[in-house]
Amino acid sequence: MSSALLVNIFRFIMLLAIQVVIFNNMNFLGYISPFPYILYIILYPVNSNRAGLIVSSFLLGLVMDMFCNSGGIHATACVILAYYRPYFFKFSFGLSYEYQTIKLNESLTPERFSFILVSVLLHHIVLFTLEAFQFKFIIDILLRTLFSTIFTIITSIIIIYIIKPNKR
Repeated sequence: MSSALLVNIFRFIMLLAIQVVIFNNMNFLGYISPFPYILYIILYPVNSNRAGLIVSSFLLGLVMDMFCNSGGIHATACVILAYYRPYFFKFSFGLSYEYQTIKLNESLTPERFSFILVSVLLHHIVLFTLEAFQFKFIIDILLRTLFSTIFTIITSIIIIYIIKPNKR
């Protein structure tokens, strides 16, 4: 096995464990629910197999659905995020994406921040819309999306800086 595959397997297991053990038990004021497990999809290598990303994103969401008893909404949101990820790369990085010179584990730049923001926003909109699934809850969906996106981005950036490899 290659080292990139081992890193992705380790990242999959660790982010899922952190989400299930710590963050699934957090719900601040009924509107803030952090979901840093989607960092697996965000940090997946740019030049890796896209089908592998979609399948592993489905498995990630499916395991989350099993722990949350949520009926497939996490799997749907993860697959949609994995599918639109290349478009978000093109939106955020432009020509750098074409040459695949992107590393999200480095210091936070406006391009990296916009990529993380758009990715988390899409995931949360899909997740909370499928969770409510009624138009009369649109304000609740928007509030939960806004507050959870802010908290997830802060948590994700902290996790990225914790797992970032040291440069010597």
